[in-house]
Amino acid sequence: MTPATSASAATTVGDAIDGGPARPGRRRRVGVMGGTFDPIHHGHLVAASEVQSSYDLDEVVFVPTGQPWQKSGREVSPAEHRYLMTVIATAANPRFWVSRVDVDRGGPTYTVDTLRDLRAAMPDVELYFITGADALAGIFGWRGHEQLFDLAHFVGCTRPGYEMDDAALAAIPSDRVAMLEIPALAISSTDCRDRQRAGQPVWYLVPDGVVQYITKHGLYPDLARHDPPTLTSTSGDR
Repeated sequence: MTPATSASAATTVGDAIDGGPARPGRRRRVGVMGGTFDPIHHGHLVAASEVQSSYDLDEVVFVPTGQPWQKSGREVSPAEHRYLMTVIATAANPRFWVSRVDVDRGGPTYTVDTLRDLRAAMPDVELYFITGADALAGIFGWRGHEQLFDLAHFVGCTRPGYEMDDAALAAIPSDRVAMLEIPALAISSTDCRDRQRAGQPVWYLVPDGVVQYITKHGLYPDLARHDPPTLTSTSGDR
């Protein structure tokens, strides 16, 4: 894989992760889209679809976090709600599916545990972990970071015009990481929550079915007037 130099080098870097036309007899390739998904929005779906197409992935598994350690400072919606919203959002794409591996594990969610569990469940596939370029820049602060590149390839999704710090790029194994510019990442879950709480529309920011789910279950209410929602039912993997 050629060294990653900037987001603008996405095509060159991406080709080095062996993207392009599928080869007869090659190993199955599975993208891994981890996230809090509180709520899942079109930016997540566009990123997953672009990576799937660019690297000829056979499928992409979305993995909602159980207890996201990096968001311990704020209240997060119950994992079951976030899992079900992700199922709704991905249902129309036959290459997308959702795993409960982090939701059912319990305790804080760390990427290294996610990848270990998926590797154990799918030992014969190549995993491609999809994350934001800004998160990728801090990967050496992640728990078990020394094992991550042995478990999966990493694809850092960037917004147009974004350039990753040269020092951060130089420290990352160039044969295991690629940068890919994604056209529509100007949507955030934080903004979607804030808009919902302010009574502003979130249509076209999140999938229609997710908007209906949020409304039905009273997610992201005015916290000064409403108790946070709960959900105790469980649902199996798709």
